[in-house]
Amino acid sequence: MKKRLLFVTILVLSTCNIFAQWKPVGDKLKTKWASEIDVNNVLPEYPRPIMERTEWANLNGLWEYAITEVGKAQPNSFDGQILVPFAVESSLSGVQKELGKDKELWYRRTFKVPGNWKDKSILLHFGAVDWKTEVFLNGVMIGSHLGGYTPFSFDISPYLTSGEQTLIVKVWDPTDDGYQAIGKQKNAPEGIWYTPVSGIWQTVWIEPVAAKSISSVTTIPNIGAGSLAVAVDTRGTEAGDIVEVIVKDGATVVSTAKFAADQSATVAILDAKLWSPDSPFLYDLELNLYSKGKLQDNVKSYAAMRKISMGRDANGIMRMQLNNKDYFQMGPLDQGCWPDGLYTAPTDEALLFDIKKTKDLGFNMIRKHVKVEPARWYTHCDREGILVWQDMPNGNGHQNSQWQMNNYFDGQEMIRSVESEADYRREWKDIMDYLKPYPSIVVWVPFNEAWGQFKTAEIAEWTKAYDPSRLVNPASGGNHYTTGDMLDVHHYPHPKMTLRDDSRVTVLGEYGGIGLPLEGHLWQRDKNWGYIQFKNAKEVTDEYVKYGEQLINLIAAGFSAAVYTQTTDVEGEVNGLITYDRKVLKVEENRLKQINQKIIDSLK
Repeated sequence: MKKRLLFVTILVLSTCNIFAQWKPVGDKLKTKWASEIDVNNVLPEYPRPIMERTEWANLNGLWEYAITEVGKAQPNSFDGQILVPFAVESSLSGVQKELGKDKELWYRRTFKVPGNWKDKSILLHFGAVDWKTEVFLNGVMIGSHLGGYTPFSFDISPYLTSGEQTLIVKVWDPTDDGYQAIGKQKNAPEGIWYTPVSGIWQTVWIEPVAAKSISSVTTIPNIGAGSLAVAVDTRGTEAGDIVEVIVKDGATVVSTAKFAADQSATVAILDAKLWSPDSPFLYDLELNLYSKGKLQDNVKSYAAMRKISMGRDANGIMRMQLNNKDYFQMGPLDQGCWPDGLYTAPTDEALLFDIKKTKDLGFNMIRKHVKVEPARWYTHCDREGILVWQDMPNGNGHQNSQWQMNNYFDGQEMIRSVESEADYRREWKDIMDYLKPYPSIVVWVPFNEAWGQFKTAEIAEWTKAYDPSRLVNPASGGNHYTTGDMLDVHHYPHPKMTLRDDSRVTVLGEYGGIGLPLEGHLWQRDKNWGYIQFKNAKEVTDEYVKYGEQLINLIAAGFSAAVYTQTTDVEGEVNGLITYDRKVLKVEENRLKQINQKIIDSLK
């Protein structure tokens, strides 16, 4: 999709000295992209390509920050500068300080709204802030948000003044001293648990919109009917307002439809070009909102015609299918962590790097492990052609003050506090709402390895009902119940089928973990581990290929997908295919690609 953006920078200014000295701090690993960061142009790409407008302004860059005791008043003076959108614990923030349950993090900056936006509503967007956020504009608290993984926004128009606007953000994040979703964050990181991420960690930006505007676009393809369902949410609309959708293949208009702003539409796409990892074709979408015949909003988007389902093969084995054909999904466990930015990739090139290297190695899928990525990551997957299994970044079972064990049918589940259960349900719904539009996502994973696993059947059934267009993996490697679309077993280091379900798809949700510590590319000098360890790339590749041949036999016995641990090293884990700093590929690329292709082709 061609860019049609006007990126406003001239009038968006920080109170901080834009020429102030900034550099990554600490003695930990850095990626090559750390040295390419421009403090005046941090992550400058449009942050939400699936719903794109022509005008916007980036608020990333140097802000002021302060860390205070919980409950203290807004500070009059600040401790220094922080580079947004990098978490306060990260090297790239320029701060690298811990927060914890007894502290609050404050941010401050000023900006000016471009003069040609004066007749528009101004939306302030946050890609993600971990965890509890309060936002103040010109001395007025304008809103709050709970959750560390999803975008949120405010209409700041009523609170704007003439001249400079003062924006203050307050964040509290107890990490594993709280009840919220944290993924693998830990206040005392070790082993498989990683450094906490607190505060702003995705792009902050503003954009002008009309009083009547489009707020979200979701598409659901039906390749059998040759149609695309288009749901458009709007703000400020009334009876008589109309949405127009135009579907294009390049410059060619494929289909159009008009519908009332409070309705949805189904547009015909005959002889559709189907999306797959081998051919990731995307249709361009243009959406126009009209009121009394006058254009109110114009949004560019995209959609894909693809189907994810399951069905029995010639031998009666339940298989995952892509576009109505048996299709083996093979991919790495992807933690999405960076040694310098933690949750945040240093640049968009870095964000794309892992995806492209995954494809180069012959994989067709990524399991996004207990983390949610910025919108651009999912668009990269859509464009590059990679299937995505999306995990819920659930809280872990070690929060003993918040959890209570209970025998439940054939396994154990957690009894959550009322507060914790409500938080899980809210955040999982928010994550699904955020990610529904992305065609690369084909599987939802509500639980991992029984971490905080509760009411599994209820949660799996709700997830399926909320989005019936995708498969549901109820508990990857966790306590198993006959619910959802698949049975997911984990086995390290070699692949093994410890369970099989004849009524659902059976998958190997994790295996491998072949370790190779490389001097000069380690997060820490000792306590580095993998499930097994070798001395060089040839030995690692030999073992990987051996596991691959074993896996092919297990595919014939019933496996329909496999997830190898893991894409990169992460902190003390050295079982990545790539070093944590992304500087060394630790396997022989051609051999890995060959065995991966052989695995995938075994079901064709």
